Amino acid sequence: MKLILLGAPGAGKGTQAEILCKEFSIPTISTGNILRAAIKNGTSTGLKAKSFMDAGKLVPDDVIIGVITDRLAEPDCTNGYILDGVPRTIAQAEALEKAGIKFDDVVSIEISDQEIEERMAGRRVCEHCGASYHVVAVPPQKEGVCDKCGGKLNRRHDDDPEVVEQRLEVYHKETEPLKDFYKSRGVLKSVENQPTVAATSQAILHTLGR
Repeated sequence: MKLILLGAPGAGKGTQAEILCKEFSIPTISTGNILRAAIKNGTSTGLKAKSFMDAGKLVPDDVIIGVITDRLAEPDCTNGYILDGVPRTIAQAEALEKAGIKFDDVVSIEISDQEIEERMAGRRVCEHCGASYHVVAVPPQKEGVCDKCGGKLNRRHDDDPEVVEQRLEVYHKETEPLKDFYKSRGVLKSVENQPTVAATSQAILHTLGR
């Protein structure tokens, strides 16, 4: 299965992608994690992307598409994959199509801006492996420590309230039009955000026929 998860920043795409990758035994490809790793390692791509990410802006298409194309060519993607955080614009979606990359389903998680703002205030991310938590909804077993690798959990700069507002503005302008783009291709499936992570997962699996 080749799947895209769409939704506003903070909609829970990363959490749902992790659940779905276990359900379908396919890898999750998170552009955000790939780019953050590049930033941490000080690569030229990471440094180029850092200024955009810090300001809550979109990373240039040439950087995104190059990273994704290389990743999808790796052996673990042979039986499918889940894209989380890409494409973010119609131009990126068209570039992926031009590269011969197609998808079976595109799931859009629907959630209000107010809920997003409340949720992002409590989000924490591991500085080492990129795992995402929430102080209320998905807390780690030990406060401030990643369950997976023991890394320190931090609040990302792009989760600050003023940056969240900017990211939502960018999402509505640049990314939300992708829903119509994929609807026209007959692969869009919208899922309303549910009160719990598990309930949202069940709603997604249901719409995927599982």
